[in-house]
Amino acid sequence: MKIMIAVLLVLIVLLQVQLWTGPGSIQQIIAYQQRLEGLRREVQDKQERNQSLYAEVLDLRKGQEAIEERARNELGMVKPDETFFQVIE
Repeated sequence: MKIMIAVLLVLIVLLQVQLWTGPGSIQQIIAYQQRLEGLRREVQDKQERNQSLYAEVLDLRKGQEAIEERARNELGMVKPDETFFQVIE
């Protein structure tokens, strides 16, 4: 009977060691969950960026106003009959 108890204790200890340190251990699962959460945040950021770029593409496709605004802001272009004033604060 003592041998049976000793064998069971050794088995329990081995299973505990496997649970805490082996493949699929609790530490590894926590690390995977943290990595998954980071990847989810990264995906959400990229989805938001893609949505804003898609909206900009649609805006550029539908009208000249967006193209004109971009040319004015980014390239400093003005129409032939306009006078450009720069306000420095």
